[in-house]
Amino acid sequence: MSVSHPSGASRTPGRSPDVWGKVPQRNKNFTGRDDLLEQLRKGVTAEVTAVVPHALHGLGGVGKTQVAIEYAYRYRSAYDLVWWVPADQPMLVRSALAGLAPYLGLPSAATTGIEDAATAVLDALRRGEPYDKWLLIFDNADQPEDLNEIVPRGPGHVLITSRNHRWQGVVDTVAIDVFGREESIEFLSKRVSKAVSREEADRLAEELGDLPLALEQAGALQAETGMSVDEYLRLLHEQTALLLAESKPSDYPVSMTAAWSLSVSQLVSKMPEAVELLRCCAFFGPEPIPRDVFAPLSEQAEAESRLGALLGNPILVSRAIRELGRYALVRLDSVSRTIQVHRLVQALLRDELSAEDSDGFRHEVHLLLAAAAPDEPDDNTAWPRYSELLGHVTPARVAQSREPQVRRFVLDVVRYLYSSGDFRSARVLVESLLTQWREDSSGDDEYVLSAQRHLGIVVRELGEYQAAYDLNRVTLTRMVEVLGPDHAETLLLTNSYGADIRARGEFSAALEHDKESLRQHETVFGPDHRRTLRAMNNLSIDYLLLGDYTATRRLLERTYMVQSRAGSGSSKQNILAFRNGLARVVRLSGEYFEACDLGEDAMEYGLQELGADHPWTLRTAKDLSIAKRRAGAIEEALELAESTFERQERIFGRDHPDTLAAALCLANALRASGRTGEALELLRDTSTRYPTMYGEDHPFNYGCATNLALLLRVHGDAEQARQLDRISLEGLNRTLGVDHHYSLTCAINLASDLAVLGELDEALAMSQDTLVRLRDVLGVDHPLTLACATNLVQDLRAEGRDDEADVLRADTFERYHRVLGQNHPDVIVAARNDRLDFDFDPPAI
Repeated sequence: MSVSHPSGASRTPGRSPDVWGKVPQRNKNFTGRDDLLEQLRKGVTAEVTAVVPHALHGLGGVGKTQVAIEYAYRYRSAYDLVWWVPADQPMLVRSALAGLAPYLGLPSAATTGIEDAATAVLDALRRGEPYDKWLLIFDNADQPEDLNEIVPRGPGHVLITSRNHRWQGVVDTVAIDVFGREESIEFLSKRVSKAVSREEADRLAEELGDLPLALEQAGALQAETGMSVDEYLRLLHEQTALLLAESKPSDYPVSMTAAWSLSVSQLVSKMPEAVELLRCCAFFGPEPIPRDVFAPLSEQAEAESRLGALLGNPILVSRAIRELGRYALVRLDSVSRTIQVHRLVQALLRDELSAEDSDGFRHEVHLLLAAAAPDEPDDNTAWPRYSELLGHVTPARVAQSREPQVRRFVLDVVRYLYSSGDFRSARVLVESLLTQWREDSSGDDEYVLSAQRHLGIVVRELGEYQAAYDLNRVTLTRMVEVLGPDHAETLLLTNSYGADIRARGEFSAALEHDKESLRQHETVFGPDHRRTLRAMNNLSIDYLLLGDYTATRRLLERTYMVQSRAGSGSSKQNILAFRNGLARVVRLSGEYFEACDLGEDAMEYGLQELGADHPWTLRTAKDLSIAKRRAGAIEEALELAESTFERQERIFGRDHPDTLAAALCLANALRASGRTGEALELLRDTSTRYPTMYGEDHPFNYGCATNLALLLRVHGDAEQARQLDRISLEGLNRTLGVDHHYSLTCAINLASDLAVLGELDEALAMSQDTLVRLRDVLGVDHPLTLACATNLVQDLRAEGRDDEADVLRADTFERYHRVLGQNHPDVIVAARNDRLDFDFDPPAI
C-alpha cells in the first residue's frame, strides 16, 4: 500500500493521522489527568518516555494504558502516524511492528516475513520516510532489555507504559499515581447514570483508595443495578471483612479486590453463565480475545465442557458478553469484535479458584484456541487469525496440555511463525514446548519428535546448518524407529532433511536420500499429491546440483503439469518454485531464449500472486536476470540484477544465502556490461562471506572463488587468478567430479589464466581435455561447449596449428549462428578472436 503524505509537512489542527493503527477505543469516561498529559506531551517531544506507576510497585489499575490511549486521541492532530504495540510478550512486538509495513510503502509480512518487515519498519521510522511525525505506543512493557533492539529512534515520538520501575534508569519517566480526590469525584459523577452527590462520591472514593479500576467497577455496578451509595458501601464493607478474615496474601489493595468481588457476586445472581465465561477469560492472555473464539464445540468436547451449553447458544453468549461489558468486567471493542479483560481482574479471578477449577478453565481455553485456528499455517491468508491467537498461547500455558488437538495447534503456531519469517520467535516457542513436553512425555512421543522437526527447520533458516543437520539426523532416526518410515510426520522430516544434506555440499548423498523420499511419498500419498510434488521438486534440485539437467527437466516438467491442474493443492509459493525451476534448468541446458520466455512467465506469476519482494519472486528475478545475460540482453539483465540485489539486501540482510547469490549475479552482470571495477569490489566482499555461510570446502565457495579469479585476471593479476582457479578446480573435482558443469567452467577459466601467463602447452592440453568432456556432458551445441571451442581455437593458433584452428573455428561459428545468432555478445567476441570467460551462479538449495 502506498502512502503519499509528504515528510515534514505541517499538521492541520483537528485532522486525523494518515495512519491510525490498533489504538484501543477511547474511554468516554476518561477523567482528569490534564497536568499529567501535559507533562507527558512535553516529555515525548524530546525523548522516549515511559509511563510507570508512582508509588505502588507492581500495582495495576492506576490507568497507565488509559492515559496512553487518551494521549493518542487528544494529540492525534500532531501526528501523521500513530501505532499501538502490545508489549507484554516480546514475541508479539515484532509482529505488531511488521503490521505497519504496508502503511509505510514497504512489503508486508506476508511477503517478506515478520522479522524482515519489522526491521524495514524500524529503518523507515528512523529515517522519517515517508512520515517524520509519528507516535509509537508500547503498552505494558516489562523489562527494558526486551525492547532494546525494537524501540525506534528518529524524528518521531515513543511512549511506553510499564509497571516496572527499572525503566526509570533507562529513559525519562512520568510517574502515574491513583486519582486525586477531585478526579475521583468527577469520574464517579460521569460514570454513575443517576445523580451522585459530592459527599457520596467523596465517601466512595475514600473507601476505594481513589484507584481508577476500582472506581470503574463500583460505578458500573451502581449504574447497572441502581444501587445506592450507602447500599454499595455496606456490601463493600462486608466483602472487605470476608477478605481480611481469609488472610490471603495479595499483591493488590483490599479495596480493589472487594470492589471486584462485589461486582462478580452481583452478576452471579443475575446471570451465572456470564461469570463462568469471565472465569474462562481469566486464563486467556491479557490481549484482546476474538469474540468468535467462543463458538460451539464439537459434540464430544461439548459434553466434557463446563461452558458447552453456553457456547452452543450464540444468543446466550452474546448476552453474557454484553452483561460483562455493562459491569465493566471486560472491555468490548465493537470495531475489532474483541473482548479484553484487565490483567488485574484476570489475576483476581484466578486467585479465587481452586486448583481443580483453574485446571478445568485452562483446559477449556486450550480447546477453544485449538478449535479457532485455521488448518493451514503455511497459507498467508491464515496469518491474521494466527496473529490474533498468538498472544494467548504463552499466558494460557498451552504447552502444558497433553491433548493431541492442542499440541497440533501449538505446533501450527510455530509453523505460522516460521512461515511468516519470525524465526526467532518460532525458536523460542518451540524450545519452550520441548522443555515442557520432554518433562511430560517420553522423548519418543510423536509430538516431541514433531517439535524437534520444527526446531531443526527453524535452526536451518537461521543459518545454523550444522546444528540443523545434527538435530534432524537424530530426530529422523528416532521417527523411523518409533513412528515408522511411512508415517506422515516422518515423511515431512525425510523431505526436509535433504536440504540439510545439500547445505553441507553433499549433493550425491542428497540425491540418494531424496530418491528414496520420493518413492515413499508416491507410495503413501500417491503420485500427484502436493507433498509428493514437493519431494519431486527436492529431487530435481539434487539432479540440478549434480549437473544432470535431463533428469532435472523431466521431473520439473511433470510437477509443472500436475500443479497446473485445478485442485492440485499446491501453494502459490510451490507453484512459482516449480515454474522457476523449469526455467532455470532450461537455461542451464543452454536454451537461453526459451529460458527467458519461461522466466518471464514465472516472474509475472510471482509479481501477481506473491508480490515483488516475496523470497520466491526474488529468486525468480535473479534467475531471469541470469537468463537475460546469457541470452545477450546485458542491460536488461544488469537492471534486474541491481534491483534484485537491492531488495534482497534490504529485506534479508547482506549475509543471507539468497543475498549472496544475488551479489554474484550482480557482479557477473557488472562484468558483462564492462563495469569490472565495481564487479571486483563486490566480489571481494562476497567471497569473504561464502566460507562463513557454507564452509571452506563447499562447492559454492569454490564457484565464488572462480568468479573472483576471472575478475582478477581481467584486472591484470593472472598469477593470482591462476592460484585461485587451481585451488577451486581441485576442490570442485574432489567434491563434484571432473565432469561436473562447475568443474568444467573453472577449467575453461584456468586455461585462459595459463594462456595469459604464456604457459601455452598446458593451456592447450587443458582446453582440449575440457572440450572433450563438455561435448560428452552438455552436448556439442551447448554455449559453454562452444565457448571452450572458441578458446581452443586461440590455443591452437598460439602453437602454430592453424589448419586445425580453422576447421574448429568454422564448425564453432556454424553452431553459434544456429544456437545464439550472429549478434550475440559471445559470437561477437569469438569473431574478434578473443577468449571467452564463463562464470558461476548458485541455485537455491
